[in-house]
Amino acid sequence: MEYTTNRINTFELAAEGMDCLTTHFGIIGAEEFIAMVLREKLDYTKWRAAYYDAFAPDEFHQKAVAYAKEHPYIGTAERL
Repeated sequence: MEYTTNRINTFELAAEGMDCLTTHFGIIGAEEFIAMVLREKLDYTKWRAAYYDAFAPDEFHQKAVAYAKEHPYIGTAERL
């Protein structure tokens, strides 16, 4: 059995990212978010790691379970 990885091109990634930002923050909020990231030279990976490191393991697990219940997976991806 051969597994493939679907890759998104740069344009599609930018378009979907902007759609996500504008859907959740509106046009102005999306622009402010982008400006903040550029201005602060934010390392998003380190920022999120620090955020998750602050959780106790049990707390993280509880939040993950609650999120999964509130957002059930409805996709069609093949589980590997």
